[in-house]
Amino acid sequence: MDILALDLGTSSVRGLVLDERTEPVPGALARRKMRLAVGNDGTGTLDGPGYLACLVECLDELQAGGHLRDVGLVAVSAQWHSVLPLDAAGEPLGPVLTWLDTRPEPPAGRSGPADPDAFHQRTGAWWHRCYWTARLPWLRARTPVARFVGLAEYALGALLGAVPMSVSQASGTGLLDLRALDWDAEACELAGVRAGELPALAPAGWRGRLSPEFARRWPGLAGAAWSEPVGDGAASNVGSGCVDPRRAAVTVGTSAAVRLIQRAPAGVPLPPLPERLWRYRVDHDHVVTGAAYSSGGNLFAWAKRELRLPEGAELDAALDRVPVDAGVPADPRFGGDRPPGLAPAGSGKLHGLTFSTTSVEMLAGLMAGVCARVAGDLAEIESTVEHPVEVVLGGGAVTASAWWRRAFAAALAPRTVGHQPNPEIGATGAALVALGRLAEAADLTGISRTDDRRSPWPAGGSRP
Repeated sequence: MDILALDLGTSSVRGLVLDERTEPVPGALARRKMRLAVGNDGTGTLDGPGYLACLVECLDELQAGGHLRDVGLVAVSAQWHSVLPLDAAGEPLGPVLTWLDTRPEPPAGRSGPADPDAFHQRTGAWWHRCYWTARLPWLRARTPVARFVGLAEYALGALLGAVPMSVSQASGTGLLDLRALDWDAEACELAGVRAGELPALAPAGWRGRLSPEFARRWPGLAGAAWSEPVGDGAASNVGSGCVDPRRAAVTVGTSAAVRLIQRAPAGVPLPPLPERLWRYRVDHDHVVTGAAYSSGGNLFAWAKRELRLPEGAELDAALDRVPVDAGVPADPRFGGDRPPGLAPAGSGKLHGLTFSTTSVEMLAGLMAGVCARVAGDLAEIESTVEHPVEVVLGGGAVTASAWWRRAFAAALAPRTVGHQPNPEIGATGAALVALGRLAEAADLTGISRTDDRRSPWPAGGSRP
């Protein structure tokens, strides 16, 4: 049986087919880039119908290539925190607010949780613009909303019919009681949300099926079971082989994050949560604790474009001449803070520029700035397990830059730091969760030294 893995990301939507060992089937990959609308006012949105159309195109491409004929299971990795307001007919009333949108604020004159620390321990979140506690009132003040969904529920609902929200996706809203696995009453009150305005929560082991219309369109998927979506950060941890307290994952894709997974079945008391860290659900049996940053690969892409940096091997060679601790001092918060921080978009800075400062030194400073923020929060994560952890780097941006991997290794020393070069860690992780094989991820092969310059797997091919 093959597995179709869908990655509903911020910068792209992808579909790829994996074999029963969760290894990529050669050539069975379809990808569409997404245009994220950003603005100086903190806007960070996606067009919902346009996103759905790109997902359909990916599946059309895979069907036309004959890649769906043996698929028995569909696994989904999807971005956390997104929200889309719908009317009574289920049609979008505006764009999708992504994690990058910093415009929502808690309503003026309203107080927050009665006990902020207890609220944080219970939901893993804060009363913050990133979460639905602040986003839903902000959206309701602008449009007559009938109900709210995330991007995953909108896209999958169009293909399968009404779908519930996984506990993993629900945990990213900031409205879920992580222990009880139900909507938190106080969080819903803060959000001003009424009965019927939130999606139903998926039970453990939920499976969906394509609607008759799309089953006819993609006959290879007509009999396939669809698994509940996994939050993209949790899926990346699993795909990186970081599924227990021995290893933390540092992932740099469009954004960046550092995370650690612990076993925590429903109803069992959760480990204490440090004030600076968030906590979400991987599934009904595991939580993931960490910190995230609005700058990652998007920062690298901005610098390459605006600083007119060289390409490919020429840029690698130029970075090689800059020691990992010798870049321009920088604050990489171009997109503002992720929770619990409140810095707005446009908070990035470069310090100490002179007439001899080069564009490559500016880039190196920005990249090193991300490393420093990760190092500080990793120390907080280690306090939850009371021992140092190994670190595995992953994600497209860090895979593309040997210099960035060396900079992370230096910033995170003396910890052991490795690199998982699989370009599809999110899709691989979602497949392992859907198959009930999360624990097997600890034995994933392919983790290499941070100074390796090439992935051991051919582009578009499978692992040896």
